[in-house]
Amino acid sequence: MLSLEAKKFCLDLARASIALKLKLIDQMPECPPEAIFKESFGLFVTLHKNGNLRGCIGYIQPYKDLYTSIIELAAAAAFRDNRFPRVTIEEFEQLHIEMSILSPLYEINNIEEIKIGRDGIYLQHPYSSGLLLPQVATEHNWDRETFLNETCRKAGLPTSFLKDKLIKIYRFEAEIFAE
Repeated sequence: MLSLEAKKFCLDLARASIALKLKLIDQMPECPPEAIFKESFGLFVTLHKNGNLRGCIGYIQPYKDLYTSIIELAAAAAFRDNRFPRVTIEEFEQLHIEMSILSPLYEINNIEEIKIGRDGIYLQHPYSSGLLLPQVATEHNWDRETFLNETCRKAGLPTSFLKDKLIKIYRFEAEIFAE
């Protein structure tokens, strides 16, 4: 979907968004003329430091254009992921940025439709919801059942809720790229 040049710009834009909040730069790069930056996608920005998760925030649905989404979500991953303290100037250069541009969500009726390595999972229940990106299952070497159970856990739901008639299970694919 994105050219190598566009992917590089996306990653540079995410880094610039964090740098701007840290007052390391004065302004953001301008939006390139390519139409892709005006399109809307579900998007997650993930930060790692020394191989460990350092922040991850995203939009499941395509709310805003890609350019604006990257700026907002990179800053949110660095400064508003309540699992972690705010990113500091001292650790800025150690951050590794990864992006996941999501396909539309596809509701599934049979868990056999989920393919590890291709699909992420979004669970929706009246009590809560949770999402895990496709690369999470691959990174942890999970099978389909473990992936579903861990997505339930992420939602704060017991795994027994996977059999609840009110739960909806969605799969999605993602274009994943990183620095």
